[in-house]
Amino acid sequence: MTKRKTLVQDIMTEEVVSATPDMSLLEAYKLMAENDVRRLPVVQDELMGIITLSDILRAIPALMIEPDRETRLMLSTRSVREIMSRDPYFVYVDDTIQDAAERMLENQVSGLPVVEGRGVIGIITESDLFRLVVESWSEA
Repeated sequence: MTKRKTLVQDIMTEEVVSATPDMSLLEAYKLMAENDVRRLPVVQDELMGIITLSDILRAIPALMIEPDRETRLMLSTRSVREIMSRDPYFVYVDDTIQDAAERMLENQVSGLPVVEGRGVIGIITESDLFRLVVESWSEA
């Protein structure tokens, strides 16, 4: 199979919303809600981890059935550092889209931080890949 040459930098989302390790779960949850995203790279000078909406929802104490989600998160004193996935999968800015798609499939993740050097400069998600497919097919 021939490798496609479209690069990650051509379709990635450049305005990355990120969390810090010491941010509370409530702050991370609100940041996701305000920006309509489901994952946040965790950055402190460099990529340290990733936290997803699913991670946060799993961390909510299960015994607290009555309060709404935000109240349960407020009652939680846990930080992003405690539940983030450390050493997350990522791609480099000059990797191909095929590299990114293969990495997502192999590791069963729906998004990858995009790094250049040691810094996070973007994120690529399944939505970015779907958008590329739709745009490519509509041109044909």
